Amino acid sequence: MTLTSWHLTVKVLLETVTVTHSFHSEIIKGKIAKEKAMQYMASVQNNNLHKCGGFLVSEDFVMTAAHCADKNPTSVVLGTHNLTKVDKKMRYGIQKMCKHPSFKSGSFANDIMLLKVIRLGNEKTIKLIQLPIQKINLKENKMCSVAGWGATETKGKNSNELQVVSVPIINMKKCQKLWDNRALKNVICAGGYNTKNGICQGDSGGPLVCNKLPLGIVSFNNNNSCNYPNIPNVYTDVSKFLPWIKDILKKKKCKV
Repeated sequence: MTLTSWHLTVKVLLETVTVTHSFHSEIIKGKIAKEKAMQYMASVQNNNLHKCGGFLVSEDFVMTAAHCADKNPTSVVLGTHNLTKVDKKMRYGIQKMCKHPSFKSGSFANDIMLLKVIRLGNEKTIKLIQLPIQKINLKENKMCSVAGWGATETKGKNSNELQVVSVPIINMKKCQKLWDNRALKNVICAGGYNTKNGICQGDSGGPLVCNKLPLGIVSFNNNNSCNYPNIPNVYTDVSKFLPWIKDILKKKKCKV
């Protein structure tokens, strides 16, 4: 099956110190995910339309990108890889959006959010994914995977079927240099550079999975372009936020 790439649309204007972004996501050079794989994947939706990806990390919480809050999500779909096949049992209301307290709209620093959803039962089609238990430093060229329902071509429509693609980890010093020495903190760089695979519109919030652990969250790419290779894609580093995550999952609530 041919690869289909991934893309998160981020409008980035690198002028002096001004940087603006557009928040969307796609997938290019990937393939359709196996039906029973990645049962933790979530579609974060507004009025039943896919806006961002996410992943189930506990019975009560879905993890996604904080900038997805700007999409005003109203529900989360779990338990299907095909968004044309969603029934009422697969849709869960969002009770609270727990954005990282240091996240600011329009910025990608601390781009992480937990969505508290209506308490789940023991649905057979849903499985959570285990979080890392400590900070992890990934080696350059380590192959990881990223998944989502974004488009399959630049400026294309979102995919109804979940797509997945492999992407290589990029050295942070090299990534910062390619990003014109922009300050990149608590992030992972993978794909989008020296490969035809990467993220694009519609994939925001989805997981970067390495060794079966969700180590990154799709955050942004460069200049609305899904024509790789050019500049690395950037993911929030989940392992750098573990104390904050664990506190919310333990208390089952957050401060807003």
